[in-house]
Amino acid sequence: MHDKFDRAFGLLADAVAAGKIPGGVLGYVDGAGNRLVRAIGEAQKVPVSRPISEDIWFDLASLTKVLFTTPKILELANAGTIDLDAPLISVIPDFAQYNADNWQRKITFRQCLGHQTPFPGVFPLYTYGSDPNLLRHFVLQRDWPAGPSVYSDINYILLGIAIERLAGTSIRNIAPQNGFAWGAAPETAAATEFCAWRGRVLCGEVHDENCSALQGAGHAGLFGTVSAVLDFGHAALSATGAFAKAVALMRTPVFGRRTHGWERPYEGWSGGDLASRETIGHTGFTGTGLWIDFERGHSWTLLTNRVHPTRHFDSGIFALRRAVSDCINAK
Repeated sequence: MHDKFDRAFGLLADAVAAGKIPGGVLGYVDGAGNRLVRAIGEAQKVPVSRPISEDIWFDLASLTKVLFTTPKILELANAGTIDLDAPLISVIPDFAQYNADNWQRKITFRQCLGHQTPFPGVFPLYTYGSDPNLLRHFVLQRDWPAGPSVYSDINYILLGIAIERLAGTSIRNIAPQNGFAWGAAPETAAATEFCAWRGRVLCGEVHDENCSALQGAGHAGLFGTVSAVLDFGHAALSATGAFAKAVALMRTPVFGRRTHGWERPYEGWSGGDLASRETIGHTGFTGTGLWIDFERGHSWTLLTNRVHPTRHFDSGIFALRRAVSDCINAK
């Protein structure tokens, strides 16, 4: 495995040398817990320069969906607290409360997990105010236009609200555990973007504008090191008990390429062409990704700060993820 890992890391090193990505960490773990980890490049370039390391904290962006929110929802389902095929109004009765026939009131937990809803793919909630409670109710009471089913953060913002209702507190008051956190000390974190809205380079605070405005949400906001991400991958590979039931659902298709929270292999997907059909994976906008191959019994993660100092640049991250994954899975 060392040779394949070295070749994969060489691709990351080339991207850093070419100035496409400031820095990154590549990690690999097998079912027995054996690990390989290497880091290269800079954690921050502006306004100061800091080197990256294997213990740097990354804004995991949409990996929050699969490392925190999905397991929480599946845990609640396995405990009998919620029914995945019940509508969200079973927990959020005031959802679209002014129109009993609204399609939104029929949306189920399972549909949100698999992104099988008509919500828009993106929406700038943060431009509608700065009060997080008001923005939550904006999401709940807006008459959303129905479109085709697409990958949508709204699905996971709603799942996050459901978790909050059941917990009786905000997501940021719910400890994510397993080595993750809702932020990081700036000197220990990989920088992301210079945010025009907040007027500063973000480092240790969430990159996603909507998550920031909501002061915590189900779609983004989780921070972690490569060690924590690999811990999750290894736990999924060796799952027992209640977590094994959750993992089984993470591997079970909801529709097409979508499982409960995750993606399965398809032509052109982030996990490359050589992953087995028993692989699940997910990526994050900031330049992160995790893939778990149950047939081969291994997991790998590529964590980068590809949006630093701006997202408006071709970092080549899509091709890099696929190439790195193919090196890991080469025969």
